[in-house]
Amino acid sequence: MSQAPHPRDRILLADTPNAVGLARLNTTNVLSRWGVHPDSTETIRLLVSELATNAVRHPKEGNQHSSSYDQRHAVQTFEVALDLINGVVRVSVWDRDSRPPVVKQVGVEATGGRGVFLVAAMSRRWGFYPARGLPGKVVWAEVPAFPEAGTAGREAGNPKGRGRGGRDESKAPPIHPNVMGRVLVGVREL
Repeated sequence: MSQAPHPRDRILLADTPNAVGLARLNTTNVLSRWGVHPDSTETIRLLVSELATNAVRHPKEGNQHSSSYDQRHAVQTFEVALDLINGVVRVSVWDRDSRPPVVKQVGVEATGGRGVFLVAAMSRRWGFYPARGLPGKVVWAEVPAFPEAGTAGREAGNPKGRGRGGRDESKAPPIHPNVMGRVLVGVREL
């Protein structure tokens, strides 16, 4: 007997300024259709926003173009995938940058550089792996679809609540309360 496939959604976007908003909008629509809890939906929207922003901004930093015209007008694509597997939503974002994501320790007054830090802090698990058959990498993060589902890993003999498997699984650094407060204020302004 074959098992039914899990719910999945993929969207391919151009790395233009409006792509992050479109990725968030698509995420909201998909998660609503799947019946994901509103608190989890907000967390997942934040993760999609941060990962999509990185996909739009950072691949361009490593590219060498022949002229400044090429640099301003070169448009690439990236993909946002959502999977609902056993009560957990997995966000995966493929971009063309092969450099690994880095959790940065930025000061309280910094206005940027917290994207991967937020992904690490807000997700149950996260990591990355080289894209298969394509340039770049895939960065992924997992969030329980329902808040009570977040304790399942701890009850099953996994004291930290982190799953097994996945490549380059990373752990968030300790969170300074002032940094998290400033981040939350910024998120509310979105």
